[in-house]
Amino acid sequence: MSGRTGKGEVTKGIGIGMILFLIFMVLKLTNHIDWSWWWITSPLWIPVSLLILFLVIGYIVLKR
Repeated sequence: MSGRTGKGEVTKGIGIGMILFLIFMVLKLTNHIDWSWWWITSPLWIPVSLLILFLVIGYIVLKR
């Protein structure tokens, strides 16, 4: 998790997306799940895709 402390310092840590990705990857490599690699990596690329989508929609709305 990344955030700011009261003194303006930035803290760093592992996010929920990375935790899910690591769990899915371990399960895939140990043959506990038979998912596509697209779904294994989805916790990494879905948030980025949503951000891009919202930016595009915001640009279109503000352009009017």
